[in-house]
Amino acid sequence: MCANYADLPLHNGHVPKYMLKIMRDLTDIITKFIIDERGPDNFIKALSDPLWFQAFNNVIGMDWDSSGSTTVLLSLLKNISQINDLGFLILGGKGKHMLNVREEADYFSKKFDLDSNKIIKFSKVAARADSSFLLDGYEIYIHSVIISTDNKNILVIQQGMNKENLMARRYHVDKFSLEAPNSGITGIKTENIIDVTSEKSRNARKLFIDLLSEGGEKFRNNLIQANNLLGKKSLDYFIEQQQMKRIEINKYYYPIIPSKKLLEAVNEIAKNPPINDIELALTPKIGPQLVRALSLISDVIYSVPVSHKDPVNLTLDPFSYSFAIGGKDGIPYPFDAKTAKEAIEFLRNALEEAKINNNVRKMAMQRLSSFIKRVRFE
Repeated sequence: MCANYADLPLHNGHVPKYMLKIMRDLTDIITKFIIDERGPDNFIKALSDPLWFQAFNNVIGMDWDSSGSTTVLLSLLKNISQINDLGFLILGGKGKHMLNVREEADYFSKKFDLDSNKIIKFSKVAARADSSFLLDGYEIYIHSVIISTDNKNILVIQQGMNKENLMARRYHVDKFSLEAPNSGITGIKTENIIDVTSEKSRNARKLFIDLLSEGGEKFRNNLIQANNLLGKKSLDYFIEQQQMKRIEINKYYYPIIPSKKLLEAVNEIAKNPPINDIELALTPKIGPQLVRALSLISDVIYSVPVSHKDPVNLTLDPFSYSFAIGGKDGIPYPFDAKTAKEAIEFLRNALEEAKINNNVRKMAMQRLSSFIKRVRFE
């Protein structure tokens, strides 16, 4: 763990059934307590913070640094949200379950009067933002959409895996935007990335729209020229060098073949080109390779660079929350089922007391605070 991020290595093995049941009960009662005290929208807002999410995961006993924490906590919350009327729902999930967002959105939109088209568009833009327009070496394999059933707030939590180092990166998306959509990203910072979602890439995105409207032939010529210029400085770069120090462009790019598939995609897009960021994100056939090619052309041919700064942006270390009841793999100490069950029972009683009146609620919250301190530090 570093003070600037939570790294998420791949852990093998499954959570034992007895432990998973305790984790579910703990997740259930903590979620209900928070929603009873602060409401579903504030609960969703809290989940938008990657390290609050990680701390929640630690408190229920999942490993503080495991990539599996995302899968377990989201699946528990999804189950809880769909069998209780708590004011929020979770759609999608891991692997093939990512593809269920549309079907689940259509189903629950009838029950809760939700705008399924709005949910699906938010889901698509979030997925494209972190998989196609942020080229950081991670492939998305978890995609969950969290929505409130009252105010219709939407949050996407997704996770990618780097197949080379077997590390995960979790993305929290709280804005319906292609520019700076993430409320936070947890992972290991890297240097060799292309971030088209950055504010610093705004001019490049505008140029992307123009380039896509010109069709496959112009795109092909630009790409061939850009490939030839890789590692060389154009006159524009030479002039700019007098004003600022630039990083060598070949650090971020490599030659891209103007394949038949790539050219067909551009020709198809040119028939009905996007006119803004959202349309760009929702355009069919836009994928990582095409975005990389557009970034190369924009930077090398037109001297309109995209951002290469990694958007990982965390500052809090959630490790201390692992001391609540331990962890599945015994870090910082073995999972303490007895303390977990005591916490569940205490929270259930406190929640029942809190329903009586506000004075009792305040007393219950004070007792809860004292209990948490005792569990953490005794």
